[in-house]
Amino acid sequence: MLLSYDYDVITGRNDNIPKKLDKSFTNNTQPSSWEPSSWTEFPIEQDPLYPDKCALDYFQTRLRNHPPLVLASEIRSFKKTLAAVTEGKAFILQGGDCAESFDSCKSTIIRDLIYTFNQMSGLINQSTKLPIIKVGRIAGQYAKPRSNSFEIKDGIELPSYRGEIINGLDFSEKSRTPDPQRMLNAYHYSSATLNLIRAINTSESPEHQYKLNIKVYPGSTEQPHYISFLEALYKTVNYLSNKENVTKPIYISHEALLLPYEEAMTRKDSSDNKWYNCSAHMVWVGERTRDINQAHIEYLRGIENPIGIKCGPKMTGDTLIKLISKLNPSQEAGKIILIVRMGVDAIKEKLPLLLEAVKYHGSPVIWMVDPMHGNTKSAENGYKTRYFSDIYNEVTQFLTILKASHIHPGGLHLEMTGQDVTECTGGLQEIQGNDISYKYQTLCDPRLNRMQSLELAYLFGKNWQ
Repeated sequence: MLLSYDYDVITGRNDNIPKKLDKSFTNNTQPSSWEPSSWTEFPIEQDPLYPDKCALDYFQTRLRNHPPLVLASEIRSFKKTLAAVTEGKAFILQGGDCAESFDSCKSTIIRDLIYTFNQMSGLINQSTKLPIIKVGRIAGQYAKPRSNSFEIKDGIELPSYRGEIINGLDFSEKSRTPDPQRMLNAYHYSSATLNLIRAINTSESPEHQYKLNIKVYPGSTEQPHYISFLEALYKTVNYLSNKENVTKPIYISHEALLLPYEEAMTRKDSSDNKWYNCSAHMVWVGERTRDINQAHIEYLRGIENPIGIKCGPKMTGDTLIKLISKLNPSQEAGKIILIVRMGVDAIKEKLPLLLEAVKYHGSPVIWMVDPMHGNTKSAENGYKTRYFSDIYNEVTQFLTILKASHIHPGGLHLEMTGQDVTECTGGLQEIQGNDISYKYQTLCDPRLNRMQSLELAYLFGKNWQ
């Protein structure tokens, strides 16, 4: 059942919305002087301190000479596909690891994620009747922003773990020292992962992809939606039996955080003489790096890829309009994806103000909900976790608010896995706080497991109607 709202609050005008836009943001064009390295002239956040600048230059040069992971033509095609979402004619399912590890580049882990993803697509398609565009947080999601640059254990201070593309998880000086050779390792693991994704998606039989055991857990049968969930899940076999649904591309994406890597993977395409980040189809900018006058936005404004902007509770309408205008001055459809990550307690108050600002501005954007990042909690045993109920509630609020504003809910963005981990509590499995440590395998933030991901996709679809 959808939550109710005061719709006058949702549609009311926000005093922070500029009554007259600064046309220098709306109409400016990209200066011809932009280069992939232009960001180096700007202040930067979340930049690792490499002790050997010569080594960094060496591995950047090697990466520049490696083949692209994705082609510019693929990125152009992907952007055209996303344009259908701005028209309300398609839906994006984006998900994967919080932070990939090199060790997770295994066929079983990748396979189970893709199978789960395809089943989730079937569940959402049953209710929305829309084509599902699948975008993985995979084959490149190796860098993570951190609140603190250093970590202290037993009186020893070392650099914080920033993802395997930068340093190691082990708490030792050797492991935690940023190593630029890891960028080359990340490239090869991304290449191997992408190769397997494409192989699975084009050669595995749909019936084989469907054959994953669905377990009944204590208390599951008492949940009011349990039986209808199973019925909907079994119906996905029809969706998967349609070869066209399964073999549609699974696009790859990651946070454009480590700019030396992103720069090295940026190539000018000879067909249109424009720059593309050829490490992913889509990249996004996070809360910590979206300052309009700093390095990450300077880099992102020059590439042709679709760009996601994470929108937390501190985002204002004025700031968002300026970001959209700088990253998409030509107002190209399919270029900007706004990834809302407010948290269950803030979305009702904060999201309507952003909706109104963007509506007033008039730029075509895609609205997507990320119900994970605003809902992280600390369990009594010290583990970070997320409550399934919070995740579900933020999703339902997102749908209600957008529909009240007559705006198309364009996507769902999740940190998830196809494995049976116990990192988030709740769901049909009724994972409790004392269960979290049983299979807590994430390198950073807690992820929905396979069953929770499928259940959320089903509930999302139910609330769509």
